Amino acid sequence: MSHLKIGEMCHEVITQTKGRLSSKSVSVEGSARLTYAGPSLRETHRVSSFELSSVLLSCGFFMSLVAWYSYRASRDATSDSDGYFLAGRGLSAPFIAGSLLLTNLSAEQLIGLNGSAYGYNMSSMAWEVTAAVATIAMAFFFLPRYLRGGFTTLPQYLADRYDDDVRRLSVVLFLLGYGLVTLPSVLYSGSVAVLKLFDIPTLFDLSYASALSATVVIIGITGALYAVLGGLKAVAVSDTLNGIGLLLVGVTVPILGLQLLGGDVWTGLSILTSEHPNKLNAIGDDSSPTPFGTLFTGMIFANLFYWCSNQYVIQRTLAARSFAEGQKGVLLSGYFKVLVPFFMMIPGVIAFHLYGPGLDSIDLAYPRLVKDTLPVWALGFFLAVLLGAVFSSFNSLINSAATMVTLDVIQPLKKRPMSDKAVVSTAKVASIAIALISLAIAPLLQYAPEGLWQIIRIFTGFYNIPIIAVVLVGMLTRHVPASAVKLAIGFHLVAYALLQFVFKGSVDIHFLHLYAILFFCEVGIMLTVGHFRPAAKKDLAAALGNNPAVDMAPWRYAQTCAFTLLSCVVFLYLLFSPVGVAGETGVLFTSLSCLLIFANLGAWYKTRTHRRVQPAINQNIRSNSENR
Repeated sequence: MSHLKIGEMCHEVITQTKGRLSSKSVSVEGSARLTYAGPSLRETHRVSSFELSSVLLSCGFFMSLVAWYSYRASRDATSDSDGYFLAGRGLSAPFIAGSLLLTNLSAEQLIGLNGSAYGYNMSSMAWEVTAAVATIAMAFFFLPRYLRGGFTTLPQYLADRYDDDVRRLSVVLFLLGYGLVTLPSVLYSGSVAVLKLFDIPTLFDLSYASALSATVVIIGITGALYAVLGGLKAVAVSDTLNGIGLLLVGVTVPILGLQLLGGDVWTGLSILTSEHPNKLNAIGDDSSPTPFGTLFTGMIFANLFYWCSNQYVIQRTLAARSFAEGQKGVLLSGYFKVLVPFFMMIPGVIAFHLYGPGLDSIDLAYPRLVKDTLPVWALGFFLAVLLGAVFSSFNSLINSAATMVTLDVIQPLKKRPMSDKAVVSTAKVASIAIALISLAIAPLLQYAPEGLWQIIRIFTGFYNIPIIAVVLVGMLTRHVPASAVKLAIGFHLVAYALLQFVFKGSVDIHFLHLYAILFFCEVGIMLTVGHFRPAAKKDLAAALGNNPAVDMAPWRYAQTCAFTLLSCVVFLYLLFSPVGVAGETGVLFTSLSCLLIFANLGAWYKTRTHRRVQPAINQNIRSNSENR
């Protein structure tokens, strides 16, 4: 879920405490439910009309600059279907990483993750930090298999591995999830974030429902224009530019917050680490938003689904100009993910030290800090970045949904092959239709009786686990038939529906543990069917691996970068734990940190040495071959 992000679970505020909190995760990847709390930001200062005009004008300027550059960079990349859907398979690593980052991070995460840190602790950083492990799996296991087949969509891969029925079934699951839940949720949560940060109803004297609907329409139409007119390259370029802005804001707010807390950054940092150190603990217990044990069960599969088989995420990696660039982009996005706790959770802890536990809602922690740290002239840039993050998630989803509708539904039904022009035109019409459906549904989410988080959590669970199970079994086996996949998906839909709507009260188990149980049940079903009724022998290597559209040479530093990325994950959990800043930082933390540093120095030294020696070895091999 998103991201915003959706489709995957991000950050949960547990059910036992949901009466107390107004924040719940809106995405599988991490955010919190946003509920409007009225004008409580900077209570002592009402924004003047001049200040409001300055904010809106500067926001418009920055957004226009991004739109202009995105148009220039993509205007020649939408003439054919390959350009429209995959940016001509020409994306470099920075654009892949930037687009992945902004597709995943959005407005509700800025508020939700910081709210979780303000109200609880750092445990919800698990959704962000452990995603780095999934990016490594994508770079080394999933991406080469996708690129070797020259696929544009995940359903195309499933059609080649299994059959067209599995392809259609996966498209139905994706489109229902995207169209009815993910896209509307992106619009809704992003709009609520804007309302909350800038108190739109009060500024324009509108009712909350009217302000929400107007914001949804403005954000939806603007975001859809990127996807409809510019294709994937416009989306990727705008994502990267907005991602740079998000990083600037993300670094600036905690620095200014520390200055506000202590008078200078170092004093503020000292206060942060010495007072209420439990707020910095990422090792969550059963009462935390994200218990530590869930990292080793369902969170693994939720992250694998999101980063390795979710169409609107993997589409930008399928557009890489080479396998090496794809690996670099994916791993770079993993490094960005391990930075997220510093600018999407530490500000929440700073807010707790500044304002205490007395805010009306934990969702107000980050907006209040932003209002108190950023000058008025910088709020326009912040609003542009905030809207850019929402646009990123929304237009990425539209582009991917239109890609699947066109290439996996409409085109296979045609008796004759469609021309590139017809394919692109069909995709644009599909994008408009999908956007309109989302615009109609999004405002209705405010009336959800159990809140947005519950909707996201329930409906994402219908398709994320069966899809990653089917993809993994397809890649790791050759004897499992399509019938086994259909049986496993059918089992999941029935079992999950019963557990959510019939036996929910009697089955007291964390939803992430439930994910893991269902995953292994479905894998077991597929392997059992494959054992007793194996698939007919066919040349899967020919079907899946002999049509690469790009250079498949790997990046020479990929393995070492992956090792360093894993080390960063381990270090963060050491840092934000009782052996680190959440307790008495001492010999154990220092010793383990030094061990990680020396291990990485050794790994990089070995890589550099191998790079210098390998050409000479290759030359000797060639010389020996010629002598023979």
